[in-house]
Amino acid sequence: MTKEFFTVTPQEEVFELIPGFKTVGKETVSLQETCGRILAEDIISGIDVPGFARATMDGYAVRAASTFGASESGPAYLTISGRVDMGCTSNINIGPGQAARIATGGMLPKGADAVVMIEHAAEFDETGLEVYKSVAPGTNIVAADEDFSGGQKVLAAGATIRPQEMGLLAAIGKTGVKVFKKPLIGIISTGDELVEIDREPSPGQIRDVNTYSLFGWTLRAGARPATYGIAEDNYEHLLEICSRALYETDMLLISGGSSVGIRDLTLEVIAALPDSKVLIHGIPVRPGKPTILAKARDKAIWGLPGQIASAMVVFDRVVAPFIGHIGGNALFSEKNYRIPAILTRNIPSVHGRTDYVRTRILEKNGLYYAEPVRGPSGLIRTMVEADGLIEIDMNTEGIEKGEQVSVIALR
Repeated sequence: MTKEFFTVTPQEEVFELIPGFKTVGKETVSLQETCGRILAEDIISGIDVPGFARATMDGYAVRAASTFGASESGPAYLTISGRVDMGCTSNINIGPGQAARIATGGMLPKGADAVVMIEHAAEFDETGLEVYKSVAPGTNIVAADEDFSGGQKVLAAGATIRPQEMGLLAAIGKTGVKVFKKPLIGIISTGDELVEIDREPSPGQIRDVNTYSLFGWTLRAGARPATYGIAEDNYEHLLEICSRALYETDMLLISGGSSVGIRDLTLEVIAALPDSKVLIHGIPVRPGKPTILAKARDKAIWGLPGQIASAMVVFDRVVAPFIGHIGGNALFSEKNYRIPAILTRNIPSVHGRTDYVRTRILEKNGLYYAEPVRGPSGLIRTMVEADGLIEIDMNTEGIEKGEQVSVIALR
């Protein structure tokens, strides 16, 4: 039921498997809880926004035609009919040659179609107004439906709610919003050499770093991490933990479960899970070639490399879009922020694989420079020092110093 190890699957074919995994459920949360959440329904405005024509400047509400030809040497003379009070409907009706005092945000009175800025006018007595600059209809006002009109789709399902979307939802009176639940991602570290971080490692042992870094990456991907500790390189122990985690979570990450030394054990365990199937066993990327993707109970199971930098790069470049999908984030895979920069040294590469080079960004004289971070994939320092990744296409054999590159900002 498994693929031959390292019968690699191109990255674009891996992403073609994304639609085969179901999204998580939905829930309704209060508007205050929506920041960072993913909309699970289209939002249709039931009202016009702002709902009434209003001033965008302090000044005088007028009929624009009454100001035509006005200048400092030949001002238009208007009669002030009153004041528009904030938050109130005015009973003033502006006719030709008339004006009303109005503040920013005030409701435009009937008959008015523009606002003269206070800087362009002067009162010469209690009801007399000189206007020194003409205005066109619509000047310094917003229409009743200029932001959104009733019946308009203002947000689409799959969008991420940011503070600005929260403001929009508030404007149309949405107190409760239907969003996708945050996927629960199980995290298991494997290896007899691993110890908990509060223990002093003996010679040959290392602390369990991957659980904590993957915990953070999972949060950054908009999901909820659930840790299951360290699994021994033992079939029964690993099967028990994986079975429980698969039942309790929406996706499972097995860190260290794809290396050559224990690949057969990992695959045995995956084969024993309900309705399991290995979809991918090796991706032509560096770091991260020995990556496994399997499916069981309609959920994704990932075997990530044990090397810390490899695990993090694979998560960011491959796993995170799957999490985005099951979490309803329709645009997740498109949100790669790229920084144009000049390469500071040659980068060799091998035809037939995609290289992700950890890179720091330096600024000098208004230009950005990409400086590759040296070091093997087992060094966490290389990720700490990196601001992003340079992607070298599998059909490209290296990049030369001085070339313009596009650095993928690490999430």
